[in-house]
Amino acid sequence: MELLILILYILLTITLVRALLSLLRWSKPSPKLPPGPVPLPVIGSLLKLGDKPHKSLAELAKIYGPIMSLKLGQKTVVVISSPALAKEILQKQDLAFSTRFIPNAIHAHGHHKYSTVYLPVADQWRSLRKALNSNIFSGNRLDASQNLWRQKVQELIQYVGKCCQEGVAVDIGSAVFKTSLNLLSSTIFSIDMADPTQDSVQQFRHLIWQIMVEVGKPNLVDYFSILKKIDPQGIRRRLKSHFGDIFEIFGRLIDERLELRRSGKSGAENDVIDILLNISEENGEINRTHIEHLCLVCFLPFPPSTNSIIKSLFHFS
Repeated sequence: MELLILILYILLTITLVRALLSLLRWSKPSPKLPPGPVPLPVIGSLLKLGDKPHKSLAELAKIYGPIMSLKLGQKTVVVISSPALAKEILQKQDLAFSTRFIPNAIHAHGHHKYSTVYLPVADQWRSLRKALNSNIFSGNRLDASQNLWRQKVQELIQYVGKCCQEGVAVDIGSAVFKTSLNLLSSTIFSIDMADPTQDSVQQFRHLIWQIMVEVGKPNLVDYFSILKKIDPQGIRRRLKSHFGDIFEIFGRLIDERLELRRSGKSGAENDVIDILLNISEENGEINRTHIEHLCLVCFLPFPPSTNSIIKSLFHFS
């Protein structure tokens, strides 16, 4: 409660200072923005979003039109609700609007500087995208992974069959998750990170889930940038800890692969990590830090729904 009062005092002080500055430069022309609701002091139009923002925005569009501006805290946003305008922006003007807003929490471990998700469309992004499309996401590469899909589906079927024979209840969600995790880890590192018969995967699963929870939380800092050094909700601090834990896991696996390559004992895995290490040796713009963050991007979509995993597994099998 005391922290909330302190934050309100800080915001009130900031508002008064900004109001004085606005009066001093009253003659300066304001940028032309689409129509929108008149913002309240400090919070702007945040309250108009309600608990169902998509419905609230649809109602506001009926009043202000298919393109409108909203003031969310200190951030000014433009909302598009027309299919024609969305097509114009996403297809015809996609390059101009392709750079994403970077949540404050994503600054943990400098993830925004290495992730292909948040990098601006520039030389570094193009270099990473070209390397990934040519060596990892090419049609031939994806076709070659179908045998691995079949193998993992067969292992899942065998595990369920064994449980049936022994009269043991099967946690389908957990079993399918472990199968999908093994598929992904085998594609990237040529190892199974989860044993379907053990609970060793729970820590990794919990770690991935916590990262997704923290990234998805509404963060005051994203609306009031003045609070970024305070991090009042602690989201960036917790995410920094989670990122550190998962980078430690990835770093250990990369070290093992590098040691095998130096000793000449590395087999012909030709997996994602081998491809990325080869690219880093040929291209100085991609280093180990990029590789660790790319691995994080690959694992972050976890955990999807059990239903979607089952559909994907049996589609490729």
